[in-house]
Amino acid sequence: MRERSGVGVVCGLLALLGALLTGCQSPAGGVAEDGRLGEQTTGETGGTTTVSPAPTRPSGYGAVFLAIGECSSFGTTSFTEVPCTGERAAARVAARHDGTVRDGPRCPSTTDFVLHISEQRPASDEDGDGAVPQGYACMRNLQPPHPGDPGGGGGPRTIVGDCVYGSGDGQVRETACDGTGRRKPQYKVVRSVAERTDCPAPTALYVRLGGKRPVGCARPM
Repeated sequence: MRERSGVGVVCGLLALLGALLTGCQSPAGGVAEDGRLGEQTTGETGGTTTVSPAPTRPSGYGAVFLAIGECSSFGTTSFTEVPCTGERAAARVAARHDGTVRDGPRCPSTTDFVLHISEQRPASDEDGDGAVPQGYACMRNLQPPHPGDPGGGGGPRTIVGDCVYGSGDGQVRETACDGTGRRKPQYKVVRSVAERTDCPAPTALYVRLGGKRPVGCARPM
């Protein structure tokens, strides 16, 4: 009698343990080690394996700091990245490079201004952005004026169609061709060539442009 009674108790405990295990099963997808829900797959041997979903980075605005096509607020020294559809958006990124302007690729010819980005290494990264290396963004205003356009009187590059004035010591600076700038234009760059000897006869000034055709041929206004 004692043996049958002992067996009955053991069987009852096993049944209760089975019920508890049934009530504590994981969700259908399983739970990964990091607490995220995973997906269950069936292996060749008939067992199941929990596969954690691949981590995803944010997309669109904010995924990469000032990526190509994103927008910044007003200001060239103090600025923030903002949605291009927002009222604070002032300019769009036309090109983005790491390093310094001196050592990196040139901005597009009609760039209005350049934003210099300081290196940032946050102590904690909660939004997936990660560290931001030193770099620069070539910006184009969302609305006119566009000083980077030919004759616009500004921009980081001097291009064909721009006007300049002599600033002394053999140097020239850009100014608006329509005379609305602080200084009146004296010369206009009419052609870019590889060598000075390639400039047309009326050339009165040679302007350094850089690039594959580094010589600008300028004539008096």
